[in-house]
Amino acid sequence: MHMADATNPDPQQEPLREITLDSRLLRALAHPLRVRLLGQLRSDGPSTATRLAGHLGLNSGVTSYHLRQLAEHGLVSELPKQGGGRDRWWQAAHESTRLQPAALREDADKELASTYLAGVASGYTDAIQNAARELPYLPPDWREASTTSDFPLKLTPGELQSLVQELFEVIGRYRRDDHDQEAPPDAVPVAVQLQAFPRPGILNAQGET
Repeated sequence: MHMADATNPDPQQEPLREITLDSRLLRALAHPLRVRLLGQLRSDGPSTATRLAGHLGLNSGVTSYHLRQLAEHGLVSELPKQGGGRDRWWQAAHESTRLQPAALREDADKELASTYLAGVASGYTDAIQNAARELPYLPPDWREASTTSDFPLKLTPGELQSLVQELFEVIGRYRRDDHDQEAPPDAVPVAVQLQAFPRPGILNAQGET
C-alpha cells in the first residue's frame, strides 16, 4: 500500500477526501510533474500555474497544461478568482492518495503504477536532499531532533505489514493540521518520510514474485 497525504490548507472548506487510484487515475498521474504539482498543492495550499512554475523552475505554460489535465481527472479543482486578478487558482481535490498494488492485475496497470511511484519517490528524494543540504545550518535543537536513518531488517510479509501499521499509528498520535490551536508556538511543519520495502532485486534473484 502506498499513501501520500497532507493537511487541508483551508479550514473554511469541507475536509478533503481520500482517493484510491484506478487505471484512469493512474494514467493521469503517470507523469512525474503531475505528481509534484499535486503534492505541492497539498502541502502548500492553493496556487497558480505561474507560482508553481516559479517554485519548480518551469515554464508557466507547462504547469498550466498539466494542471488542466489533473483537473480533467478530478484531482485538482479551480478556485474562484482571487482579488480580481487574471490568474487561475488551483487546489488539490483530495487530501490523500491511496494505491493498492496487490489489487493490480493487468500488466499495463502495473507499469502505470511503477511510473507513478517513481514520481512519488523522486519527490521524496528531492526533499531529503534539500533537507540534508540545509541541516548543518539549522538551529542546534532542530539539528539534534532531525534524523536520516536506515534500518536493514529481515522480515516476513506479515511482519513488515505489522511494522508499517504500528509506525502509522505512532505518527498518527502526533498529527496536527496547520490551524491546530493547541500546537505549541514553536511548532513548525515537519516532513516524516516512511518507506518500507523488500531490498530491490532480492526477491527476483531468489526466483520469487
